Amino acid sequence: MSTAVREPLHQSPHQPAADTRFRRRWEVWRSPAGQPPWARPLLLASAALAALLYAWNITHAGLAPFYSVAVKSMSESWKAFFYGAFDPKATITIDKLAGSFLPQALSARLFGFHQWSLALPQVIEGVISVLVMYRVVRRWAGVVPGLLTALLFTLTPIAASMFGHSMEDGGLTLCLVLAADACQKAVLEGKLRPLIWSAAWIGLGFQAKMLQAWIAVPALVIGYLLCAPPRLRRRLWHLAVFGAVTAAVSLSWILLYTLTPTGDRPYFDGSTDNNAFATVFGYNGLTRFGISVPGAVRFGSRPGSAGVGAAGGFGTGWTKLLGSTYGPEIGWLYPLAALALICGLLWTRRARRDDPVRAGFVMWGTWVLTFGLVFSKVTVIPHTAYVASLAPALAALSGAGIVMFWRAYHAGGPRGWMLPATTAAALAWAAFLWRSYTGFLPWALYSAIAIGVAGLAVMMAARRRQPLPTTTLTRFVTAGLVLAVFAAVFAAPATWAASVLDTKYGGSSFNASAGPAGGGGSFGAGEGGNFGPGGLLGSTDSLTSTERDLYNYVNTHRDGASYLMAVNSWTEAAPYILATGQEVMTMGGFSGTVPFPTLPRVQQIVSSAQLKFFLLDGSAGNATMAAVEVWVENSCATVPAKDYAGASSNGPETLYECHA
Repeated sequence: MSTAVREPLHQSPHQPAADTRFRRRWEVWRSPAGQPPWARPLLLASAALAALLYAWNITHAGLAPFYSVAVKSMSESWKAFFYGAFDPKATITIDKLAGSFLPQALSARLFGFHQWSLALPQVIEGVISVLVMYRVVRRWAGVVPGLLTALLFTLTPIAASMFGHSMEDGGLTLCLVLAADACQKAVLEGKLRPLIWSAAWIGLGFQAKMLQAWIAVPALVIGYLLCAPPRLRRRLWHLAVFGAVTAAVSLSWILLYTLTPTGDRPYFDGSTDNNAFATVFGYNGLTRFGISVPGAVRFGSRPGSAGVGAAGGFGTGWTKLLGSTYGPEIGWLYPLAALALICGLLWTRRARRDDPVRAGFVMWGTWVLTFGLVFSKVTVIPHTAYVASLAPALAALSGAGIVMFWRAYHAGGPRGWMLPATTAAALAWAAFLWRSYTGFLPWALYSAIAIGVAGLAVMMAARRRQPLPTTTLTRFVTAGLVLAVFAAVFAAPATWAASVLDTKYGGSSFNASAGPAGGGGSFGAGEGGNFGPGGLLGSTDSLTSTERDLYNYVNTHRDGASYLMAVNSWTEAAPYILATGQEVMTMGGFSGTVPFPTLPRVQQIVSSAQLKFFLLDGSAGNATMAAVEVWVENSCATVPAKDYAGASSNGPETLYECHA
């Protein structure tokens, strides 16, 4: 297997003129020196395909429940932007770090708050990820593996759906790919600077998705420790710096938040004691494994947290990544990636320690194993997009594996049998994964199997006649090989990925999934009424008639109060924040169980005439909220439903008016 394509070590005696060099910088379709002329055009074709898949339904991308409301607030207020607050006045944060939502908020501030403006940053992140994946694998294994990897990454179904929606996993995936790119450069050169850049990208990934970014650290550390050229002592020193930079960038915002006086910052959602560390490392971390952390809201208490958990049966618990929920979204390449990893390590076992080819297998193999073990062990995977972190490694191993097995096949010998064996395994695995969705484009499955089996027969027959006697027969066999590999490796994921072009199969901003599992609605794409694609986001016209009548009454009678009203559910606050951008105090946080605001805080806000109206439904999630509701019921006047004529008097909510 070829090592990386490298730039020439000497300069050509005939240097191009300055204007020619300047012109070539803008000729992006031309391949750089050292790469074949067809490399860049094919790469750009993969990037264009990615842009098509990710952006095709961008105007119908929908809005992510809870988080898109925060993006609206962040686009209205710089304080809310900095803290990642749910509400424009920044009284409470979201239950995540805000990093991945910052690009969405900037896009909304620049282009206006639309479904497409919130999805646009993820589309861009996806296309950049495809380009970087090519660079990583080209540097490691060559141009053809790099191009195959870029295409396989593009056609990963979960990526095709995820990058087309306003989900934080897109930003995380890009950061992880860039971290792998920088670390690989550090391994090849043995230099500290690219390793520092890798640490910085991991830190930014932490800002996007917290501890999930750290799951990639073992792959980067082991890859550098085992395969980088410097002596052991220097490698350990470099990794110590890597760890320090990773921690510094990862924890920088949390430390800044923690050191800010509590009166000057919003309450941190997901915690019971206004503690960012409890939310990040507890609520969004150890509680996912069933481990309680002091100060963290119990993970299972959050709405919408039902995912594939540890229940018995195949496709749940330890086998969840192999089942019908996650397998078709991320798992088509499992057999090829696994065999490529095993053979890659075995066939390079006698190479020198810093062999770049083996280094790539070490890094990507550790990546797959680490993420796979964590996702298998975690109690619940709330959203399908989590598993997209496996896509870079699976695509890289598969792209390199195809070329490695192809060359072994043409070279002859026992290793040559790996190509037909891998093709057969991939075909069988595709049929297995598709078994739960036999009604979804069955002709595509049967065609792929038929073509794959026919090509496999040619492949097996040619093995018995090597060396091939005629050019015609050689071309026939090559065509059979290409068809077999295409059918086994590309057909199934390409079918599922292409299905996102139809909104029926494109997934949602709540749970990205392609194919027949991707038909679920999202907050803003068919569910939730006023958040549908036809709604005029940012206008009171997007409120229902009942909500609009209530808003008009409260807004008219608020007497200059800075808060429109207070509600005890984020779902009650969401339509008003989205439609008007005005402040609605949300009590209880995302789960409804966060003890904020306290009764003294509420009394202080009411007495200072900042808050006049409460819309309550009696569903307090904890003792703190219950105390607030009791005080409001006893101290404030009930507003008759007839006063805001469009509101239903039979609804569960009651409007209260309080006076300072």
